[in-house]
Amino acid sequence: MNKITKILMAMIFVFTAATTANAGKVYVGTNSSFAPFEYKKGGEIVGFDMDLIKAIADVAKIEIEIKDMSFDGLLPALQMKKIDMVMSGMTATDDRRKSVDFSNPYYSTSQVVLTQKDAEDIASFDDLKGKKVGVPLGTTSDVLVTKVEGTDIVRYKQAYMAILNLNNKKVDAVVLDKEQAHGFIEQNKHLKINTAKAGEEEYSMAVGKGNKELLEKLNAALKVLKENGTYDKLIKKWF
Repeated sequence: MNKITKILMAMIFVFTAATTANAGKVYVGTNSSFAPFEYKKGGEIVGFDMDLIKAIADVAKIEIEIKDMSFDGLLPALQMKKIDMVMSGMTATDDRRKSVDFSNPYYSTSQVVLTQKDAEDIASFDDLKGKKVGVPLGTTSDVLVTKVEGTDIVRYKQAYMAILNLNNKKVDAVVLDKEQAHGFIEQNKHLKINTAKAGEEEYSMAVGKGNKELLEKLNAALKVLKENGTYDKLIKKWF
């Protein structure tokens, strides 16, 4: 065996060992711009989703590693197996179910409209017709507003960019999930949450299509947390 062959074999051994060592790790994709579910604080990603997935991991006895990325990149990353699951305030829509599998729901919310406080001409989602409306790209807000005919939709990579443009009156309204909207209202007192409200939707964890083993572990752990009171404690902490 020559020297080059020995080096190559050593490299293969190290790679195989590293792969084996990480075989049990579950990579969790999220987008850290969705307070209070996931956001950055002091260089760490915190929030309801982050506390919940850590608690789920403890019960399921799995090791997790959080991967932060753009929201519209989460499902493609899951499909390409760059991550093992998504925990990012994601609604389990019929369209998304075509490409991934979802856990049992862990949170219910709704879509709301944010406007300037002095705006009086938007009382329903139908009133968005003819308006310039900001939404985060690839979210259920995006899907919902797309269905309203005659709207001029402006899509943003991050929700805060839509809020900045609402502050600067470059858009007439912004549509967001209720909890995220309330967070922005606290920081922008000149804005308001309109009375317009869409139907309930549910957040779920996403896994790769057919990954029954992981899905069953997540659902079982979530059930335990709801039964032992941990889930309710996290709800009180964050909402």
